[in-house]
Amino acid sequence: MSQTLSTSDTIIPAFNMAVTSNTISKELIFHSDRGTQYASYKFTNILKSYKGLIKQSMSRKGNCWDNTVAESLFKSLKVEWVYKHNYWLRSEAELFIFQWIET
Repeated sequence: MSQTLSTSDTIIPAFNMAVTSNTISKELIFHSDRGTQYASYKFTNILKSYKGLIKQSMSRKGNCWDNTVAESLFKSLKVEWVYKHNYWLRSEAELFIFQWIET
């Protein structure tokens, strides 16, 4: 969890965490919404550095159905975990949310 929604603070660290724990050996599609974080040169250049192994896909403008998997994940996270717990510290929330996602 970052303090901002910038590419450098959110998207790149999350992507790096994902590729560190999962080796990319076959072609994959990275699907996202059309947020500026995903369309930025910083992030698209990272995807391009995989020499065609990662193809970028973006949902159509104003079409939430294109991103239903991610929307479903965040809904489940909020309903099953976030709304049921009170956190005194941000670091506590980060740890518990990380555990929910990773375990």
